[in-house]
Amino acid sequence: MTATNGKSADEAQIRELFDDWVKAIRSKDVKGSQASYAPDVLLFDLVNPLQYSGLEALGKRLEEWFASFQGPIGYEIFELSVNTGDDAAFCHSLNRVNGIKTDGAPIDMWWRSTVCLHKRDGQWMVTHEHSSVPFELHNGKAALDLKP
Repeated sequence: MTATNGKSADEAQIRELFDDWVKAIRSKDVKGSQASYAPDVLLFDLVNPLQYSGLEALGKRLEEWFASFQGPIGYEIFELSVNTGDDAAFCHSLNRVNGIKTDGAPIDMWWRSTVCLHKRDGQWMVTHEHSSVPFELHNGKAALDLKP
């Protein structure tokens, strides 16, 4: 396999990982949602705390997030960019979630995502994820109404 073919195969595997991730989130499947994460993953999420690490913390976060929706979760990844090396890759995208929260309030928001992966035993695993939203300088509040 040439280096170009290897990079193409790596990118295809990573894009499939993201596709599987979207399906698992839409179906509120905790195990499926965390299947591509490394045991030592470090996450910077949109909500408190500033950071958390490991699959156990990720599983708890996913359970809480999924339980905060009354029904289905709309989840999409846009403009996914995948950059691969021999054993490390990074991706960035604009993500959207929508649905109805348990308190009846609708949610429809976009955020920025950066995901770092390492190839371990031939499989790409997420080792770091960073999600963020811009904030308004005049009041310090998150700008949740932005759209691409």
